[in-house]
Amino acid sequence: MGTPDTRGPVRFLWWLVRAQPGRVALGSFWGIVWMVGLLVPPYLLSQAVDEGLRAGDRAALLGWTGVFAGVLVFTALASILRHRTMAMVRAHASLHCTRVLARHAALVGAPLSRGTSSGDLSVVQSADAGRISQILTLFGPGIGSVLGCVGVVVILWGFAPVLAVVVLLGLPVTALVLAPLLRRMHDRQNTYRDREGEVTTLAADIVSGLRVLCGIGGKERFARRYRERSGGLVRDGYRLGAVTSWFEEVSQCAPLVFTAVVTWIAARLAVSGELTVGETVAVYGYVAVLVVPVFQLVEVATDFSAGHVSLTRLLALLRTGPDRYGGGEVPPPPGPGELADPESGVRVPTGALTALVGADPDASALVADRLGGYVDSAATWGGVPLREVDPAVVRERILVSDNDAYLFAGTLREVVDVHGGRDEVEVDLALHTAAATDVAEALPDGLDSAVETQGRDLSGGQRQRVRLARAVLADPEVLILVEPTSAVDAHTEAAIAERLRAERRGGATLVVTSSPLVADRADRVLFLVGGRVVAEGTHAELVAECAGYRALVLRGADEEDPRNAVRHTAAPPGPAVGAGAGGGEGSGADGHAAAADGARPERLPDGEGER
Repeated sequence: MGTPDTRGPVRFLWWLVRAQPGRVALGSFWGIVWMVGLLVPPYLLSQAVDEGLRAGDRAALLGWTGVFAGVLVFTALASILRHRTMAMVRAHASLHCTRVLARHAALVGAPLSRGTSSGDLSVVQSADAGRISQILTLFGPGIGSVLGCVGVVVILWGFAPVLAVVVLLGLPVTALVLAPLLRRMHDRQNTYRDREGEVTTLAADIVSGLRVLCGIGGKERFARRYRERSGGLVRDGYRLGAVTSWFEEVSQCAPLVFTAVVTWIAARLAVSGELTVGETVAVYGYVAVLVVPVFQLVEVATDFSAGHVSLTRLLALLRTGPDRYGGGEVPPPPGPGELADPESGVRVPTGALTALVGADPDASALVADRLGGYVDSAATWGGVPLREVDPAVVRERILVSDNDAYLFAGTLREVVDVHGGRDEVEVDLALHTAAATDVAEALPDGLDSAVETQGRDLSGGQRQRVRLARAVLADPEVLILVEPTSAVDAHTEAAIAERLRAERRGGATLVVTSSPLVADRADRVLFLVGGRVVAEGTHAELVAECAGYRALVLRGADEEDPRNAVRHTAAPPGPAVGAGAGGGEGSGADGHAAAADGARPERLPDGEGER
């Protein structure tokens, strides 16, 4: 596929052409043949009139008529081949644009999503790629139309120079008349494209968060907002349609004016004897044929106007680079190494499960981003500055997984094993670690059951556990999990913490959490306040010695006796992990009540676990 040239719209289009030079050349060839085929019939018709009808030569008439019919058949065939070839050119270009954007999104990652809405990305792939591919029509019928106009001018000059001059003057006049309308249409298309991205983003947000909206009673409010935005899009569409209709009507009337003026001049020349009857018929035919290339050029201009708007959007996305804070010259640690964030004081040693408990969820998530290399920082990895290591190596060996991690559509096996290289035993073990075995058991075809995009056909707790299973199966050297158990009940949460600790014994694991159950099973707990670690130790030690930590994770339970409060962090008795299709997600009152007298952080009513 190669690297696209993003230095400008013309350079990018030329890159698309160079990606399929043979097909584009073939489309141009058939476009030229088709247009030449349209220019031949008027000449044949004039010969049939002068040498056949006027001369009374039946054989000549039949001969010229036969050649005329043959040329028409050949021209129709050339038109079919032109259209077929250019359809393949456009399809290939559209696919190329989509693939380039997908590859770039995978390479850039977070910076692309920070600067672009999901709706804008969706519109680029679904609509803009097709509009960009339409620009390539200028390499097929566009080239043929230019040569057709030149050919008509040359031929008319041979009949009467005044006719050629009229055509030469008429083409730029038409361009000057259409230019303001084309510019206005371009502006309206730009506005429409902006509104289109906004509405698509809002629709995607409503669909993905429908369960949460229903839970908090916000569905009608968001639906009303969508109706208002979509109504604005309709109004912009009407404005664009009004300008487009004027443009199309003027562009269609201009060639007809050509036909009328040139035909009137040719008739005058025929009356004066300067043109024969056959030549007059030929002139009329050439002027009538001129309508076709002019229409084609207008269509190319329209496609270019719409495609240019889409092309600038695509190039803006492709110019978004990954967060590269260094040149990647420094080699990474040869083996597992400790992650350290000097700004917060967080250290993630190897061979241990570390829990990061913070009063501010955003500050805790920022620490995870720094340790994962997603933002510039002074973080080190095995003593090596993380910013100086090749980002590709960082992504391969350090994995950050949160509740917003994307779930692609596919079978459950493909969703969990994204690389497709693990056997069933390894997949089952990852599901067991994440307490997600019941998710596979509840689906009709087990691991081969289809899962929708973003796991929309799964519950909130099921999605969270599937994400965790995917992260565990990846088995990175360093695994950073952000609130991986916020949407499950206490019993399931305790089981996940135990299994995660055992499964990740040989690697470095950091869990950002506010759960006392997870913290109690961690080898080491870091308490983050104001973006800095203010205390560390085991969960029991911090509960006994740090009032702020105790107040945060236990929410005031048994404050008068910390030793008694520690007992609330043990897993309460309850049903077996993953019992039933619900998997103990804590979506109801029972799931929350199991967390020891309200010791768990607050959650949304529907159990989605969103903060």
